[in-house]
Amino acid sequence: MLAALLNVDHLVRVAGYPLLFVLVMGESSGVPIPGETGLITAAVLASRGKLHIELVIPLAAAAAIVGDNIGYVIGRKGGRWLLERPGRFQRQRHEVLAVGEPFFERHGPKAVFFGRFLLGLRVWASWLAGATRMHWRSFVFWNAAGGICWATAVGLIAYFLGQSATNALETFGFYGLIAALVAIASALLLRRRHRSRAKADDDGRAAQKAARRSGGPPHTSER
Repeated sequence: MLAALLNVDHLVRVAGYPLLFVLVMGESSGVPIPGETGLITAAVLASRGKLHIELVIPLAAAAAIVGDNIGYVIGRKGGRWLLERPGRFQRQRHEVLAVGEPFFERHGPKAVFFGRFLLGLRVWASWLAGATRMHWRSFVFWNAAGGICWATAVGLIAYFLGQSATNALETFGFYGLIAALVAIASALLLRRRHRSRAKADDDGRAAQKAARRSGGPPHTSER
């Protein structure tokens, strides 16, 4: 990815909203550029008061929707031609269509929506949807839903959690971050329950000691 070659943080600081739109739109249309990194960086900058999160999120969502529709048109026109034309790997390219068309017929909406959160599918899902001739109206609806949810979720996570969320998102992806947050929350909950049980045991032992010193039974209950 070009994220390794470009200083996205510096570029977004300098160019701001226009560059954010270009990065997200370009990645969504099928160009392997760091669109999600641009969104994360812009959201972190917004948390520092350098940009406005109420502009970052809708701008990223709009860029994702526009870029995906460009990728869909490219895939439907040029992608289809590339897969069907004669030449080298013709059989393998025809197999892509033979497998892809029924897949998008059955699972196209899920692939378009959830693909927005996965690096590989985020770049190529719109091309594949167009090349396999997924119904455009269905594509537009699920693409818009995925773009809005993706921009909102990633933008808010990066905005509220800051640099730690940025590192986790860039390293593990959105679902990796969610899994990490669930694991952390589970560990904290188990630790809290362990402390509560330990405190209850300590209180019980203290009550027994006090009862023995007073010469009465450790605990009585009314019937």
